[in-house]
Amino acid sequence: MEKTLSIIKPDAVKKGVIGKIIDRFESNGLRIAALKKVWLSRQNAEAFYAIHKSRPFFKDLVEFMTSAPIVAIVLEGENAVAKNRELMGATNPKEAKSGTIRADFADSIDANAVHGSDSVENARIEIAQLFGSFEIL
Repeated sequence: MEKTLSIIKPDAVKKGVIGKIIDRFESNGLRIAALKKVWLSRQNAEAFYAIHKSRPFFKDLVEFMTSAPIVAIVLEGENAVAKNRELMGATNPKEAKSGTIRADFADSIDANAVHGSDSVENARIEIAQLFGSFEIL
Protein backbone atom coordinates (compact mmCIF):
# COMPACT_ATOMS: atom_id res chain seq x y z
CA MET A 1 0.00 0.00 0.00
CA GLU A 2 1.19 3.49 -0.84
CA LYS A 3 1.83 5.92 2.00
CA THR A 4 1.74 9.70 2.04
CA LEU A 5 2.10 12.45 4.59
CA SER A 6 -0.59 14.93 5.45
CA ILE A 7 -0.18 17.80 7.88
CA ILE A 8 -3.13 19.62 9.34
CA LYS A 9 -1.61 23.09 9.62
CA PRO A 10 -1.84 25.55 12.54
CA ASP A 11 -4.78 27.49 11.08
CA ALA A 12 -6.97 24.40 10.85
CA VAL A 13 -5.84 23.15 14.28
CA LYS A 14 -6.79 26.51 15.80
CA LYS A 15 -10.21 26.33 14.11
CA GLY A 16 -10.91 22.95 15.68
CA VAL A 17 -11.51 21.10 12.42
CA ILE A 18 -9.03 18.25 12.95
CA GLY A 19 -11.78 15.63 13.18
CA LYS A 20 -13.60 16.94 10.12
CA ILE A 21 -10.43 16.76 8.06
CA ILE A 22 -9.54 13.27 9.30
CA ASP A 23 -13.07 12.15 8.41
CA ARG A 24 -12.44 13.28 4.81
CA PHE A 25 -9.42 10.97 4.61
CA GLU A 26 -11.12 7.96 6.16
CA SER A 27 -14.38 8.45 4.24
CA ASN A 28 -12.41 8.39 1.00
CA GLY A 29 -10.54 5.14 1.56
CA LEU A 30 -7.34 6.37 3.21
CA ARG A 31 -6.27 4.58 6.38
CA ILE A 32 -4.43 6.35 9.18
CA ALA A 33 -1.15 4.50 9.72
CA ALA A 34 0.23 7.09 12.19
CA LEU A 35 -0.97 10.33 13.75
CA LYS A 36 0.45 12.81 16.24
CA LYS A 37 -0.08 16.36 17.36
CA VAL A 38 3.19 18.26 17.71
CA TRP A 39 4.49 21.79 17.91
CA LEU A 40 7.29 22.13 15.36
CA SER A 41 10.44 23.90 16.44
CA ARG A 42 11.96 26.47 14.11
CA GLN A 43 14.73 23.98 13.32
CA ASN A 44 12.21 21.23 12.48
CA ALA A 45 10.15 23.53 10.24
CA GLU A 46 13.24 24.87 8.45
CA ALA A 47 14.47 21.32 7.81
CA PHE A 48 11.05 20.13 6.64
CA TYR A 49 10.65 23.02 4.18
CA ALA A 50 14.36 23.24 3.22
CA ILE A 51 13.44 22.76 -0.44
CA HIS A 52 11.87 26.26 -0.31
CA LYS A 53 14.77 27.95 1.50
CA SER A 54 15.62 30.28 -1.39
CA ARG A 55 11.99 31.27 -2.03
CA PRO A 56 10.70 34.63 -0.77
CA PHE A 57 7.93 33.03 1.31
CA PHE A 58 10.25 30.67 3.27
CA LYS A 59 10.57 32.83 6.41
CA ASP A 60 6.82 33.45 6.61
CA LEU A 61 6.12 29.75 6.03
CA VAL A 62 8.42 28.74 8.90
CA GLU A 63 6.84 31.39 11.15
CA PHE A 64 3.37 30.11 10.30
CA MET A 65 4.23 26.43 10.78
CA THR A 66 5.73 27.14 14.21
CA SER A 67 2.90 29.44 15.36
CA ALA A 68 0.76 26.66 16.85
CA PRO A 69 0.59 22.85 16.93
CA ILE A 70 0.14 20.75 13.81
CA VAL A 71 -1.27 17.28 13.32
CA ALA A 72 1.02 15.03 11.29
CA ILE A 73 -0.63 12.00 9.69
CA VAL A 74 0.67 9.09 7.67
CA LEU A 75 -2.08 8.03 5.30
CA GLU A 76 -2.10 4.69 3.54
CA GLY A 77 -4.12 3.41 0.60
CA GLU A 78 -4.18 2.81 -3.12
CA ASN A 79 -2.74 5.85 -4.88
CA ALA A 80 -2.57 7.60 -1.49
CA VAL A 81 -0.49 10.56 -2.75
CA ALA A 82 -2.87 11.38 -5.60
CA LYS A 83 -5.98 10.72 -3.50
CA ASN A 84 -4.78 13.02 -0.71
CA ARG A 85 -3.90 15.78 -3.17
CA GLU A 86 -7.34 15.47 -4.75
CA LEU A 87 -9.01 15.71 -1.33
CA MET A 88 -6.90 18.76 -0.38
CA GLY A 89 -7.73 20.79 -3.49
CA ALA A 90 -5.72 23.60 -5.05
CA THR A 91 -3.08 25.35 -2.93
CA ASN A 92 -5.03 28.59 -3.24
CA PRO A 93 -8.40 27.91 -1.58
CA LYS A 94 -10.05 30.43 -3.92
CA GLU A 95 -9.15 28.09 -6.78
CA ALA A 96 -9.97 24.85 -4.94
CA LYS A 97 -12.97 22.83 -6.10
CA SER A 98 -16.04 22.90 -3.89
CA GLY A 99 -16.00 20.10 -1.32
CA THR A 100 -12.21 19.91 -1.03
CA ILE A 101 -10.48 20.45 2.30
CA ARG A 102 -8.97 23.76 1.27
CA ALA A 103 -12.22 25.07 -0.22
CA ASP A 104 -14.03 24.23 3.00
CA PHE A 105 -11.46 25.04 5.71
CA ALA A 106 -8.68 27.29 4.37
CA ASP A 107 -8.56 31.08 4.58
CA SER A 108 -5.76 31.98 2.18
CA ILE A 109 -2.95 30.63 0.05
CA ASP A 110 -0.70 30.90 3.13
CA ALA A 111 -3.15 29.60 5.74
CA ASN A 112 -4.41 26.78 3.55
CA ALA A 113 -5.27 24.18 6.21
CA VAL A 114 -3.24 21.19 5.01
CA HIS A 115 0.03 19.99 3.50
CA GLY A 116 0.33 16.85 1.44
CA SER A 117 3.30 15.11 -0.09
CA ASP A 118 3.56 15.68 -3.84
CA SER A 119 5.15 12.34 -4.78
CA VAL A 120 5.79 8.89 -3.38
CA GLU A 121 9.50 9.70 -3.01
CA ASN A 122 8.83 12.98 -1.18
CA ALA A 123 6.29 11.18 1.01
CA ARG A 124 9.02 8.76 2.15
CA ILE A 125 11.34 11.67 2.96
CA GLU A 126 8.69 13.74 4.74
CA ILE A 127 7.35 10.79 6.74
CA ALA A 128 10.88 9.98 7.93
CA GLN A 129 11.33 13.59 9.08
CA LEU A 130 8.29 13.46 11.35
CA PHE A 131 7.87 9.79 12.33
CA GLY A 132 10.04 6.94 13.52
CA SER A 133 9.39 3.60 11.83
CA PHE A 134 8.05 2.22 15.14
CA GLU A 135 5.26 4.85 15.08
CA ILE A 136 3.78 3.70 11.77
CA LEU A 137 1.34 0.84 12.22
